[in-house]
Amino acid sequence: MDKNKQKENERKFGYWERLENGGRRYFCEIQGHYGWKARYIKEVDSLEKTIRFYQEIYNEKGKLVEVHEKYPVDKGHIHKA
Repeated sequence: MDKNKQKENERKFGYWERLENGGRRYFCEIQGHYGWKARYIKEVDSLEKTIRFYQEIYNEKGKLVEVHEKYPVDKGHIHKA
């Protein structure tokens, strides 16, 4: 495990949870101007190597309205019903 990368991820994201595969899911939330919020999520394996990075957008009622997967492949914005 890359302890330096782990400390950097902990500092950047502020919150994390352990995954069943031994990795971690890091996340942070950014409040928007009109009550919406964005949650940035980074998933890493047990060696702290990034396996997935994406953004979730929530409306003013806290409902998930959009996901933007950025890594490993940028899939663009996917609107939720």
